[in-house]
Amino acid sequence: MKITEETHSSGGAYRAELDGASAEMTFSRASPHLIIIDHTQVDDALRGKGVGQALAVHAVEAARSGGWKIIPLCPFFKAQLERHPDWQDVINR
Repeated sequence: MKITEETHSSGGAYRAELDGASAEMTFSRASPHLIIIDHTQVDDALRGKGVGQALAVHAVEAARSGGWKIIPLCPFFKAQLERHPDWQDVINR
């Protein structure tokens, strides 16, 4: 699975494609060091295949390497946080 990033000054999206179906996690930039993850959409054909999880991992890794924090507004991302206490270093509380 390949994850690509689309970014612009006010935000962007992480996108994944697998077997002709797609998924995306969108974010907006609140400041140079803070993003808001606001939505995750996964095509029905990809549900249960770990694609949403891969997008969440990518977002956390991007935050760590970019030196920014995440405000989690997306219900899916919030649920992933419950499963991954090791992500707390990139969460803005």
